[in-house]
Amino acid sequence: MRIAIAGAAHPHARYVTAEIDRYDDFELVAVADPDRTVAEGYATPYGAKVFTDHQQMLDEVHPDVVMVAGIYADRGRAVVDALNAGAHVLADKPLCTSLADLTAIAEAAERNNRHVVLLLEKRYYPETLAAIELVRSGELGTIHGVVSSGPHKLNRPSRPEWFFDRTQYGGLLNDLAVHDIDAALCFTGLTTGTVSGALAGEPAFPRYGTATLTGPGVLITAGVDWLTPAASPLHGDYRMKLTGTEGTAELQWARHRLILTTTEKPPYDVPLPPGHRPAELPLQALADGNEPDITTSHSLLVTRLALLAQQSAESDNLPIPWSS
Repeated sequence: MRIAIAGAAHPHARYVTAEIDRYDDFELVAVADPDRTVAEGYATPYGAKVFTDHQQMLDEVHPDVVMVAGIYADRGRAVVDALNAGAHVLADKPLCTSLADLTAIAEAAERNNRHVVLLLEKRYYPETLAAIELVRSGELGTIHGVVSSGPHKLNRPSRPEWFFDRTQYGGLLNDLAVHDIDAALCFTGLTTGTVSGALAGEPAFPRYGTATLTGPGVLITAGVDWLTPAASPLHGDYRMKLTGTEGTAELQWARHRLILTTTEKPPYDVPLPPGHRPAELPLQALADGNEPDITTSHSLLVTRLALLAQQSAESDNLPIPWSS
């Protein structure tokens, strides 16, 4: 399977090279980035071709799969162009920064019969996999509440200037809330309701925000921020609590723990299964000619919810109806 990278502004582009390093039947054939030095950094170890324009790369190389990890505002165009070139797409989050881009991606995926996979890495963490099994087993009963916190270190000196430009960045909730929205939908099965958002901090670059989803019998609140103190040993102490009619489960992703408490059992640590690398299962599915477990429709849905939360936060904070 011939893989190319269209945009490598974010180091998550290495999600695909991690698989190329492990499997002989995956080949990196080209890398495109407006910064030629960045493109060369990824391409040179693999003998891949180097481009500064992703469309030229697509025209010349014709890859089977394209990884998109460029400047956030440029991703929507790169995804559409890759789909139109006949490639499947793996994308770092955020998939895009506007609802118009999202519509264009959906249309291109359907028109070209190609998959779009948003690499939702928390989905494959051991704590998440174990919690999914708890929910399936019914030990928590009916889940009514999901509350998560996603703190991050800003590391301001290492961030490029585009990161602080709203037109290029796309907003805090669109960037960070999508992982917890995805996990919450997996745990609750919510398919319809309302979504709203709120932001706090400097208007030019708010550092704290929440995305809230409501639906029949379910309330989901995802808090995200760029406020983890610089001296913290953790980049982010990511957590999520599931509250059900028969018990609670607390996922402590950064501490590698899943704590279960039920009507019958006091708190205890649930044994964790092995996890998966972010691009491992999607690339294997595509190589086998199968639909990835993170489907195109789901990738589009969670992106839409994050974009709608951002829209709500930047307007009147009113809830916006949604349905899968």
